[in-house]
Amino acid sequence: MGASGTADLDFGVFPGKTDATVAVTGQAGIVSGSLSEAWIRPVATADHSADEHVVEDLQVYARDIVAGTGFTIQGVTRDKTRRYGVWKVAWVWN
Repeated sequence: MGASGTADLDFGVFPGKTDATVAVTGQAGIVSGSLSEAWIRPVATADHSADEHVVEDLQVYARDIVAGTGFTIQGVTRDKTRRYGVWKVAWVWN
């Protein structure tokens, strides 16, 4: 049985950076062969509107599964321009 949820991907204070990671933990049922996925969730944060989440040029990946623990979500800018602040991401694994 899998799980789903949300996380905050924080690129830091202005001027920010080109990549950021967040650890998803507490996933006791995840195994090394599980499939995980992450995507930008278009809801407002203190730093960005829902519309900014839709149009921003970010790629988000779920990677580095640790069995019985969780995985890492990585966000990178496609154009290598720095981003700042918190972006909301959603995730699922199975």
